[in-house]
Amino acid sequence: MTISKQKNIQKQGGTAPLLDDHVAGTEPDQELIARAASLVPLLRKNAEKGSEQRFVPEPVMRAIEEAGLFSLLVPRRLGGQAANMRTTMEVLAELARGDGSTAWAATVLNICGWFASTFGEQAQNDVIADGEAARVCGILMPGERCERVDGGYRISGRWPYASGSFDAQWATVGILVDSPPGANPLALALVPASAWTIEPTWFVTGMEGSGSDTLVVEDHFVPDHRVQRVEPMLEGNFATPFQVAEQSSNMAFSATGSLILVAAQLGLARHAMERTLDKLPSKIVAYTMHGPAKNSPMHQLRIAEAVTKLDMAELLMQRAARDIDAAALDGSTLDQLHRGRIRSDTGTIAELVTASIDQLLSATGAGSFAKANVLSRIWRDSAIAARHALVVPDIGKELYGQLLLGADGPMAPVL
Repeated sequence: MTISKQKNIQKQGGTAPLLDDHVAGTEPDQELIARAASLVPLLRKNAEKGSEQRFVPEPVMRAIEEAGLFSLLVPRRLGGQAANMRTTMEVLAELARGDGSTAWAATVLNICGWFASTFGEQAQNDVIADGEAARVCGILMPGERCERVDGGYRISGRWPYASGSFDAQWATVGILVDSPPGANPLALALVPASAWTIEPTWFVTGMEGSGSDTLVVEDHFVPDHRVQRVEPMLEGNFATPFQVAEQSSNMAFSATGSLILVAAQLGLARHAMERTLDKLPSKIVAYTMHGPAKNSPMHQLRIAEAVTKLDMAELLMQRAARDIDAAALDGSTLDQLHRGRIRSDTGTIAELVTASIDQLLSATGAGSFAKANVLSRIWRDSAIAARHALVVPDIGKELYGQLLLGADGPMAPVL
């Protein structure tokens, strides 16, 4: 179906045209991707510094901001790019081809900025300053305390792994609100940076520069208009009154929120492949008669297998992004089976990328793990990213299998 045939959408009982400047279609925006690719040398130059200081260096953050790559999924009326999912995945992968930590921080700032853009109009206006989209970090898991008070909630707690919080102006944090029996009590609360302190807790072996420290909030009042329940969001019913006219405001919450987390994985694998194909062919294979690795059958097989695994991961990503984009463009809600498949495919992408990178490092030898070798950082960054709770393969496969077989009882969690 062409874009022109899809520009009238039906949502929540009403029909309205998508605004022309909010129609991103399903194809990648090459101009936005080129912006990201142009930043790769800068990211690589600053990657080690970011790892040492545990957050992305200021020149890198400003360059990404100036390129408009922190607000990819935010509507243009809020200062964003209104890009589609395929473009977003490609942009973030290109950033990861430069540096995994930078791409991970950018990933979280992009997805949480999109979360914020789905709140009601008053909340959206709160987070927009001078017509520019705010940088929003976030954690879906709920904090320790949420008390209902007149006009909103009093919240306190610690929210760990808040990637990008070092440069965020707002955060979307999970809270538990009073709910009817059987309903999901999880909600998202919009919290300004003035309400939190950052506890340095991110001391890890990979994604060292992502600034994934802990947000600490003490007795902060969140007005009702800055709270959005997750249960309707999962079904595509967002609080924004502009949803009917904006493609990015119609994207599937769970599918988008999980798939975006493997964009950095793909970029890391692309970088590892680039480095391997540049260095390996002329490398002498020790203790054999093969000479350079390009003439070694073992290396030929491993490289072919690694490339094929990465190709498979790329194809799964493209299909998942196309499903999300086509439904958003059409104004329809992705059914549970498609959402389950995308969650399963997300984990499979991580598995394929991990296996591909492992094979590349095995082919290039033990020297790949030297701290001075960029392949070592790629391997460590990938290992951390592959273990995010929304990426771990088994949960997604369980959910997809339950849906395919029509299992009785409650489904495995989508989030």
